[in-house]
This record gives sequence, C-alpha cells and structure tokens, in this order.
Amino acid sequence: QSTWGEYLRLANMEPSLQHIIAQQSFRWIFVGGKGGVGKTTCSASLAVQLSQSRESVLILSTDPAHNLSDAFSQKFTSQPTLVNGFTNLFAMEIDPVPEIDETMLDTGNRTTMLEMMSAIPGIDEAMSFVELMKQVQSMRFSVIVFDTAPTGHTLRLLSLPNTLDKTLAKVMSFSDRFSSLFQQAQQVGAMMGMSNELGGVNSDDVIAKLTSTKRLIEQILVQFRDPEICTFVCVCIPEFLSLYETERLVQELTKQDIDTHNIIINQVLVPEPGCESRLLKARIHMQKKYLDQFDLLYGEDFHIIRLPLLEKEVRGVNALKSFSKMLIDPTILEQGQHWDILPRE
Repeated sequence: QSTWGEYLRLANMEPSLQHIIAQQSFRWIFVGGKGGVGKTTCSASLAVQLSQSRESVLILSTDPAHNLSDAFSQKFTSQPTLVNGFTNLFAMEIDPVPEIDETMLDTGNRTTMLEMMSAIPGIDEAMSFVELMKQVQSMRFSVIVFDTAPTGHTLRLLSLPNTLDKTLAKVMSFSDRFSSLFQQAQQVGAMMGMSNELGGVNSDDVIAKLTSTKRLIEQILVQFRDPEICTFVCVCIPEFLSLYETERLVQELTKQDIDTHNIIINQVLVPEPGCESRLLKARIHMQKKYLDQFDLLYGEDFHIIRLPLLEKEVRGVNALKSFSKMLIDPTILEQGQHWDILPRE
C-alpha cells in the first residue's frame, strides 16, 4: 500500500505550487473548480504566498456568492482594499457581469447604438466581461488572483472573449453590406422627414467601435493564452463528482488554449495514529481510490497538491498564513505536522 512519502518520491511533477510563486511573469492566476471544494481558501492561501515574493498582489472574487470577506474575516467591496496584516495584498469582490459602460458607445445617439449592439446574440454579457477586464488591466498590481465561481460559470466567463471575438469578426465581415444598408436607411428616413431618428449615428461610427472592441478582446485573448502570463489552478476533492468535473474543466481549458498544470486536491482525510473509527476508515478507503485515479490521469503532467481536512475552519489572516505553507511544502502533510498548523484560538 503506497504512502504519501512514496508518492512524493515517485511523482514526476513536484507536488507544490512553488513554481507559480517563483515565476515572476505571471499576471493572471485563475483558481476554480466545483462548488464547495474550498476554492476561496485555496486562492486566498495562494495570494498570501504570492505576497511574499511580489511587489503587489490583488485577489479578486468573481463569484456572485462572495466568500473572500469571510475567509479573511474582513469586509471587502468592489474597490481594492488592503488586507489587514499586509502591506502589499489587496482584495475586492465584484459583480462578474457589470453593466456595459455606455461611454464606449458615445457616438452620437447612445440609445440607438446600444440597441444596435444588443442585437448581436450574447453581446451584453460579453461586452460586460470586456469592461471588467479593462477595469482590471488598469490596476497596477504585479499579479492578480481570480477566485472564480463554480466550474460552469467560470468556463462561460473565460469563453466570452473568444465568443465575442468570433461574433464581431462575423459582423465586421458584412461591414460593407451593413454600411450600404445603413446609408440607404438614412436616405429613406431623410425623404420621409425622419432624418433625426438615427440621431447622427452612422455606419462608420459603429464599425469603428466594433473594431476598437475587437482589438481589445484580441489583446485579452493573447494574454489568456500565454502560459508565461496566465495559468489556471484547479481545485477539487477526492470524490467522483469532483474528479469528473475536474476532467471536464481541464479539457475545456485545453480547448481554449489556457494553461493548466496544477491541481489542488483539498479535504484529504488523514487518520490519526490509533484511530479505529469504521466510518473514517471507509471514507479514507474511498478517497484513496480517487486519489489514485487523479495520480493516474494527471501525475505525469500536473503538479498535484494534497491538502488535508483539518479540525477547524481556515478563517482569518493568521490561519490562512499557516495553511498556505502547505501549498509550497508538501512534507508538512507527509510528516504529520498539519495537525497543529493552525493557530490556537
């Protein structure tokens, strides 16, 4: 029966996130997975470790059910707030789909432009994501950690730039035809005394805005697909549904050319010496089956980090600082030092 120590010796990939901490080129780090697996605790712990080697770190929650405030025991808002006990770690909780900034459509008659833009399927959500990324890009942080919503929402969020890029490309491919129809509509409107209905909007304005937006989206896609700048850390627990969803997440991220080579397996049960609980033994046996499957599927190409289920919740800055050490030092779990890793209340 393999032990954790044997796993460490046999693993082809280092079972820690030290390589992420050391890679100074990373600007975007997404942390995501199935609901209820501990994404916020893991992303907050990663941000804590990054703060020790980066000039400035922002952890940003895009989950509508924000948990960052609970994890740090500090209230956060939609503006970057310095985390208590740090000089360079900031946190914020935002709506992942804010309203479109209408100033980007300010080309005469704003209402007409919005109506025309909204005619493109899915553009409201996609344009809102672009606005979110514009806001994030304007912030001067060394690295930004995204504490994301559950898998389905996250995949949709990450696919929006690509979706919008394809949509705008298709719309712009008909720009000449669109321009001709638009001019004809203006001429007909003028003949019928309706010259003001289009409010001074012309096809060139529309195409110019679409071109500008498409260029911004292309920049975002380039960064998302650059493994030197962006990576995705998957979080899961050793159970069937979580294993299945992690596999789906990895496949979708690969399709979108987003780097993912790190999996955190959270809430791993570790028996205390002399424990005779039948329930605990059964659960450990069940978890081992899925831990072995994770190792079989991802052991050669992924950094697999195991984090134990502890007696207490990981809440507050001191608890997160202590817990985060296990992301970079797997021997803490191997040597059984995790039992006393959280500060006493």
